[in-house]
Amino acid sequence: MVALKLQKRLAASVLKCGERKIWLDPNEVNEISMANSRQNIRKLVKDGFVIRKPTKIHSRARTRKALEAKRKGRHAGRGKRKGTREARLPTKVLWMRRLRVLRRLLKKYRDGKKIDKHMYHEMYLKVKGNVFKNKRVLMEAIHKTKAERTREKTLIDQFEARRTRAKAARERKLGRREERLAAGPGGEEIKTSKK
Repeated sequence: MVALKLQKRLAASVLKCGERKIWLDPNEVNEISMANSRQNIRKLVKDGFVIRKPTKIHSRARTRKALEAKRKGRHAGRGKRKGTREARLPTKVLWMRRLRVLRRLLKKYRDGKKIDKHMYHEMYLKVKGNVFKNKRVLMEAIHKTKAERTREKTLIDQFEARRTRAKAARERKLGRREERLAAGPGGEEIKTSKK
């Protein structure tokens, strides 16, 4: 059999591909071996004796299917795990997520005037100190603190109102006593005798 290295190289150059992609018709070996220029190779290509092989298909269908299953949580059992729990999902990442969620909630509440800046600061420090494990617990704590403060305020207001009432009553009583003293014991008797 004739070696067609030259023809293969020229064909690769003409068809702009690698030599492994060139197919030379085994039935037309003699005619192909006569071709020693690019022009002759172009003629052979036109006649269909030299062909550029199609690219091989590397299907990703199986890979896509596997990835879809992984997204659903399959193939993640103990036998499939390589890294430690910490390496797979670091506790620091979990902490950062939780902290950001709670801080975002606090900011939203402060901007919406649900909490004042003092309560914001107090809760901010508690969040940093790992007091609340999730958003629900933080919201409950905020509502509880607000309710307590409201109750304290109402109690203080009631106490103040009671004090002012008592003070006013005491002053009235003192005023009446002073009037009685000013009138004297005889004056009182005269008044009673008139009745």
